[in-house]
Amino acid sequence: MQIQTSHLLMLFLFFAPYTTARADAYQDTIRIFKNAGESGNFFAKSYAYAVFPTVGKGGIVVGGAHGNGLVYVSGTAVGKTSMTQVTLGFQLGGQAYSMIVFLEDQRAFNDFTSGNFEFGAQANAVAITAGVSAAATTGGSSAGASGGKNDATTVGEYYKGMATFTVAKGGLMYEASIGGAKFGYEPF
Repeated sequence: MQIQTSHLLMLFLFFAPYTTARADAYQDTIRIFKNAGESGNFFAKSYAYAVFPTVGKGGIVVGGAHGNGLVYVSGTAVGKTSMTQVTLGFQLGGQAYSMIVFLEDQRAFNDFTSGNFEFGAQANAVAITAGVSAAATTGGSSAGASGGKNDATTVGEYYKGMATFTVAKGGLMYEASIGGAKFGYEPF
C-alpha cells in the first residue's frame, strides 16, 4: 500500500505545476480552439464555454486528472471551474492537455454551473492532436482529430447540451479505461 501511495504522490507532484494557469493562458487557449476548425464555430453557436488551459493526467491502473478553468458567457468570464476525473483500467503514463467545454444553451449552462455536474463515461471529447504521434482519446465512443494545435481541424457535436474538445500539450499515456469527470463551479 505504501508503494502505491508514493506512486500517486509522485504523479501529483509531477502534475501540480500544470493545475494553475496565468491570465493570458486562457486567451492563448481560446485562440487555439478558435483556430481549430469546427471547434471555432462553437464559439458563435454556444451560450457559454468553460476553458481549462492545462489539465494534468496520470495513471498506473488507477488514474486521475485535474485542472482549473474559467467559465465565459458572451466572451466575459463569469466564474471559476475545476475538473477532477478518476479512471480505472489499463493505463500507464502521464500527459497534459488543454480542454474546452461548450455549453449549448441556458439549460446546459445551469446544469454545468450547479456546482456538482458530472460527465459520465459515455460523454465524448474530440481530441485535436498536437503532433503526428499524438492519438485521439475519448471518454466515450468516438472522436475526430487532425493537424497540429495551430492548424488543426476538428469534428464534434453536442451531447446533452455540451461539446468537449481537447488539445494535447505533452506527455505520453497508454490507456484503455473507463471513468467519469466531475466539474465544480464558483461564480465571481
